[in-house]
Amino acid sequence: MRPADGKGGNPTIDANWLARRIVSADGAWGSVATVATIGSTNAELAAAARAGAATGAVLVSDHQSAGRGRFTRVWEAPPGTSLAISALLRPPASVPLARWLWLPLVAGLAVADGLRAACGVAAELKWPNDVLIGGRKVCGILTERVESPKNRTVGHGETLPAVIIGMGINTTLREDELPVPTATSLALAGAEVETGEVAASVLLALDAWYRRWLAGADLRADYAERCTSVGREVRVQLSEHEAVTGRATGVDPSGCLLVESDGRERAFAAGDVFHLR
Repeated sequence: MRPADGKGGNPTIDANWLARRIVSADGAWGSVATVATIGSTNAELAAAARAGAATGAVLVSDHQSAGRGRFTRVWEAPPGTSLAISALLRPPASVPLARWLWLPLVAGLAVADGLRAACGVAAELKWPNDVLIGGRKVCGILTERVESPKNRTVGHGETLPAVIIGMGINTTLREDELPVPTATSLALAGAEVETGEVAASVLLALDAWYRRWLAGADLRADYAERCTSVGREVRVQLSEHEAVTGRATGVDPSGCLLVESDGRERAFAAGDVFHLR
């Protein structure tokens, strides 16, 4: 992973300071880098993963010029108004692949808890992992699986796939800078924003939730407690021409959203969810 390239000045967050806050002997995090600006933190860590980077790498940027969301959506905010955090993790081979479906939800839990701790905001989730404040989106999350080349080894001679967890948090965006009316920022929510504390709190929360996930904990009740989709009428948009409307009742053991519609309960692994009034 490259260090800061010097473009756009020095990063707001000092990498050594952040490492002292989040790296521990039994924790998930290892190397920590911060940059002022970058194309995409996820793309940078994905390249590092393919090159054999070890688990626990963290990359934080003040600005992304080519940030990405789900379904290849492009995401960008004015410099200095958001925080991009990406983390590289290599779950051990003993974790069933089916359980990887929970990682996007684990990331959402971490951001919601981290923002509450750092800023005192009432952050909540919309399935699967949009982070909301007052019903408006403050953070988007993108998780990506990356395969390591067969001729590369990680750790003790074992080739392990990686997951890149990317989190884009709106920190100080003004109302006239919002990409869509349904977005918000920590500052608009009335929070005092200290970007270093935000990054540290989110990463510490992700460390804790990731370790619970590794241990095989059932996270359904924790997730439902923080997810505003559960218990309300929703529309799940499956494609341009197909949608299902019903009452979201929870998530199943795989993290799929359960929706009661037309007298039966259906599970959805993907789709855009809209909250209905």
